[in-house]
Amino acid sequence: MPGQKVVLYGLKNCDTCRKAKRDLEAAGNAVSFVDIRAEADLDAKLPVWLKAAPEKLINKSSATWRNLTNGDKAKVGTKGEECLLAKHPTLIKRPVIEAGKAVHVGWGKDVQSALIS
Repeated sequence: MPGQKVVLYGLKNCDTCRKAKRDLEAAGNAVSFVDIRAEADLDAKLPVWLKAAPEKLINKSSATWRNLTNGDKAKVGTKGEECLLAKHPTLIKRPVIEAGKAVHVGWGKDVQSALIS
């Protein structure tokens, strides 16, 4: 919804995060950017994000995912993903956008229509 205050969690050098921020601002939203590695309180945020979007939060197409051991990958789906994501924040699919009480992951058409239509 245009005109709302949103918090965008991502990486400063992520093209998708920059595009999402630009699009959200162009639609009239007030966007606060939080660097997921340096500034985010992942201990507080990960449980909320995993509850809201458990199947979307882990970026299995990332280089970080490909470099994990099979043992670490096996933690996904066993409630071990919170520790895994806290240890490797670049595994988090970006951006994560908080708009009110809603949590959106990624910048696909579904998220775009929910936030800028």
